[in-house]
Amino acid sequence: MIAILGAGSMGRLWAAALPAGQVAFVPRPAQPGGQLSYRFRPFHGPEYPVRIPWLMPSHRPSLLLVATKAGDSLPALANTLPVLPADTPIVLLQNGLGSQQQVAERWPDRPVLAATTTEGANRPEADLTVHAGQGETRVGALNAAAQNHVTEVVRALAASGLTVHAEPDILGPLWQKLVINAGINAFTAILNCPNGQILEQAFYQQWIDPLCREISRLLRAAGQQEQTPAALRRQIEAVAQKTATNTSSMRADVLAGRSTEIDFINGYLVRLGRQLGIETPVNQMLTERVQQLN
Repeated sequence: MIAILGAGSMGRLWAAALPAGQVAFVPRPAQPGGQLSYRFRPFHGPEYPVRIPWLMPSHRPSLLLVATKAGDSLPALANTLPVLPADTPIVLLQNGLGSQQQVAERWPDRPVLAATTTEGANRPEADLTVHAGQGETRVGALNAAAQNHVTEVVRALAASGLTVHAEPDILGPLWQKLVINAGINAFTAILNCPNGQILEQAFYQQWIDPLCREISRLLRAAGQQEQTPAALRRQIEAVAQKTATNTSSMRADVLAGRSTEIDFINGYLVRLGRQLGIETPVNQMLTERVQQLN
């Protein structure tokens, strides 16, 4: 059985896609048993009802998939891990960077893996989860304890029918996703528009080039694959065009009055810049503008 911590859009997508009877949601502390029911609209095919049980004390999951917001992962895991065997693989499926390293440092003896996905999911209604875009998920070890678990984790998640790959160096794909999120999400939240519409906005056009220059310098200093600002902009805009009608998770959080993951996306780049002695005024501005929306 796979246990899923976090019943937001992404958690519900994986729960619906995995084989029935082989998945359960981790309940909040003191939450009564039972099940979580919602409607699921797959990328292809008709909508159908989903009923996922809450994890019971008698369950012994083979894998814990963490689909909480980045800032919620540490406290959520602190409540959950004491009742799980020490060798249960933990797969972190968060946006941005920083939260994954925090978890690996907090529990160095547990097998901690990270995943990054281009699957898209949203919840246009409280009881409806939509698989809004097909993509792929990459999974890799974050610490030595997880190295021998990658193959089994990929096999377990691939039972969902979603495309899942093992990644020998997961930091590379995590950085790639971070670059895209840093160049799209904050703009969609500030401008309150779908992904594709940011490209037409003067605010985006004013700041995207200096933003890409900051990210390019950070990539080089952090030992990641060097990319020119122009190449970064092309990648960001290609994704924005491909997902033109999508609402980013950050915009959705702002509209719903939830906290965003800005501190682990542009905010992470600001903190990294301080550590490396690189100024990041555009990332700082975007972070502060989104924080003011909450």
